[in-house]
Amino acid sequence: MFLAQLVSLEEKKGPLDNRVLDVPEATPVPYAIFQFISAADGVSAYRVSGETEGKIRISPDGWLYLEEPLEWSPGKTHTLTIEALSADDEPIDGPYSVILHVTDVNNNPPVFTQSQYSGSIREHSPAGVPFLQVSAIDKDDANTPNAVLSYSIESQFPNPTGQLFFSINPNNGEISTTEEGAAFLRARNVLGLTYSRGETRGSAEVLKKKFDEFCTPKNELPIENNPFFTCVQRAETRRFNAVEDPDYTLIVRVEDLGGGAPNSLSSTAYINIAITPNLWVNPGQIRIKENLVHEYPKIITSVRSNDPNARYRLVQKEREIPFPFTINVDGEIFVTEALDREQKDMYILVVLAEDKDGVELESPMEIQVKVEDENDNEPVCVHAESVFEVQENEKVGKLAHRIIRRTINEHLFYCLMFQSPTNPADGMFHIDGTRGKIQVAKHNFRRKDVPEYQLKIGVTNGGECSVIIRIIDINNEIPIFEKNDYGIYSVPELAEVGTTLLNIKATDADDPGTGSSKVEYHITSGDPDKLFSIEVDDATGEGRVYIAQPLDYEVQSTYQLQIDARNPEPLIEGVQYNESSSAVVVIQLVDVDEPPVFSVDILNVNVPENVTVGTVLLTAEAKDPEEKKIKFRLEGDEHGWLEVDPDSGELKTKAEMDREVVEQLKVRIIAYETEDQKQEVEKEVSIQLLDVNDNFPKLQKTQGFMCVKQLTPLVLTAVDGDAEPNGEPFTFSLNMVRKSPNWEITPVDGTSAKLILKKRPTTDQTYNIPINIKDNAGMGVTHKFEGKKDFLIKSPATDCCINDSSHDVCPDNQSAC
Repeated sequence: MFLAQLVSLEEKKGPLDNRVLDVPEATPVPYAIFQFISAADGVSAYRVSGETEGKIRISPDGWLYLEEPLEWSPGKTHTLTIEALSADDEPIDGPYSVILHVTDVNNNPPVFTQSQYSGSIREHSPAGVPFLQVSAIDKDDANTPNAVLSYSIESQFPNPTGQLFFSINPNNGEISTTEEGAAFLRARNVLGLTYSRGETRGSAEVLKKKFDEFCTPKNELPIENNPFFTCVQRAETRRFNAVEDPDYTLIVRVEDLGGGAPNSLSSTAYINIAITPNLWVNPGQIRIKENLVHEYPKIITSVRSNDPNARYRLVQKEREIPFPFTINVDGEIFVTEALDREQKDMYILVVLAEDKDGVELESPMEIQVKVEDENDNEPVCVHAESVFEVQENEKVGKLAHRIIRRTINEHLFYCLMFQSPTNPADGMFHIDGTRGKIQVAKHNFRRKDVPEYQLKIGVTNGGECSVIIRIIDINNEIPIFEKNDYGIYSVPELAEVGTTLLNIKATDADDPGTGSSKVEYHITSGDPDKLFSIEVDDATGEGRVYIAQPLDYEVQSTYQLQIDARNPEPLIEGVQYNESSSAVVVIQLVDVDEPPVFSVDILNVNVPENVTVGTVLLTAEAKDPEEKKIKFRLEGDEHGWLEVDPDSGELKTKAEMDREVVEQLKVRIIAYETEDQKQEVEKEVSIQLLDVNDNFPKLQKTQGFMCVKQLTPLVLTAVDGDAEPNGEPFTFSLNMVRKSPNWEITPVDGTSAKLILKKRPTTDQTYNIPINIKDNAGMGVTHKFEGKKDFLIKSPATDCCINDSSHDVCPDNQSAC
């Protein structure tokens, strides 16, 4: 029996009590559920009753098992009652309530709601927009992965490019086109038929009318017997029926367990897809010649909705008046009058296709109408006065700017009428007579002599344009120091960071306020550790040399700095910086008697609380900058556990330490000079005592009594001086020679437990109960918990307990006792 479950049977055993157990549906039988073991003496059999449905049994040794598999349904449970019986079939333990929860197993594959789906999508539809949705159901538990479904496309027919034209949302089964499909899919329209307002697609009557209009000469053969007509009718009917004649067929799969699992269950379905024509196509930009002589209104383009009964409406995007465009019922767009490009050169028409209730049948379409120029205006300057810039060293032939707006209808000529001023020479600029380009004709511009030139340009038919050309300064001057040697400056080595040492200054003859005249200062030698820095005052151009990092006379006493003045803009070709742009200064440090310095900033140490007396915890290291002799002393040791060697700085224990007294010690080690000013410095030392398991849990109270009337459990509480992980939670147990059927101890929390007396004693007694208490690390001892006889005397008046010493009667509320 239960051979298939031998591996896990040991995990299915426990005391007889109230339980809730999970049992999977459709298990092989016999199937062992749980073995109940009663603590009562004399048990010879067990009995189960309740919602067994004739499928649930219990063996004489307490094994609850299935004779037949159970079936799952939402919320399905079996409520049972189990008792332990004596040899006489009398209950001696129980009854206990056992609830079996039937759990779902993945034994139902998902099933599509339809075996075949059909849908259609218009050509040119954007990718990623769903046009069809498939769905499936799974009879397994919806709250488990057994019913989590995932959809995928198994295959596509045909597949001309080797890439899928369709995609499916794995979570909800929505079908849409891929980017490849949106670009590739086209509708079949071999016959080229289109439908007008009121005509039903594929209708026999509509097809007969179109056939008569198309076919000449007329044939006396009845149209129903004309094989060409019946072919057309069949093709048009099938074109709009995805089931009979699909353009593409997909096989889609649905899987449970979220898809992709090796043991998932699945099913498939077919999807037939027809690609329908999309007549709602933007005709592109429309070009109209301005001032066009024509009979108006003039048709310029047409649009067609996919719905033959659509009603068209035309609006202007810019909402400007007038709006010289209209649209008729057939989607033909007209311009109603001649257009003027100088008034408006571009119109954006918004075409709407709506049903009779004004509901949009298509997305709004924007059509651009561009008005082309006609040579009907005199040429004009772009600006009344144009302003351009030229550098001082600009090369001959450099384009300054093109100043006249030109169109395909213009034939303009330009000339330079005059230049002001004319120094260093007239004709500093030249203009291209046909293109209107102003170019540099001569060089040697000097901004400080002529900051700008004014030009007058003549244009065909007597027009004129004014041009101002400003000369931009170039970096052809170098900064020059007011003096190249700033001498010697002394400063104490302990001067604060930010202290100003001196001010320096260099000037530049380039145009003020430009990058060519701005001066920056750089320390280029003598300061490898960047102890000094220079701050520039933009208003005066002066540089403030200051201390950027702490100084130390013992490291270096003298610094000879070289400072270079530079421009942020590069110098022009042929100009270089020289010694005039450099200066030197000597910084001398003044020695100051400094206190000793510890080698580290933080002194922290972690040690076990039971470390051996005399152990060295750390060695404090310090030195005097002037190399004077130093010693060490200790302060702040309130417990007298530590001492420091005055010469070596070794900090060691001189007495036993106890973490239960204090967890962290903070003391100070002082390093001090033994001569001259005897300067000193102190460093705080933090010592963290690490707990060791040197305490065991102890009962707070070792005596108590219990009223025989109500048998209220006694709550026992223990304490332990150790910290985690050597302290709580505690484990309580009865340490009797043989198991007692009448006493039981159960946990309350990490530090307490309940002592329970199961049956009333027949006489007043005093019990000595051995209770073993262990801490979280497993360390503990057995304690004697005593109930003295004088605490357990029964009051004949109240049938409760009284204290024999005080003779105070306990009330019925046992907690008051």
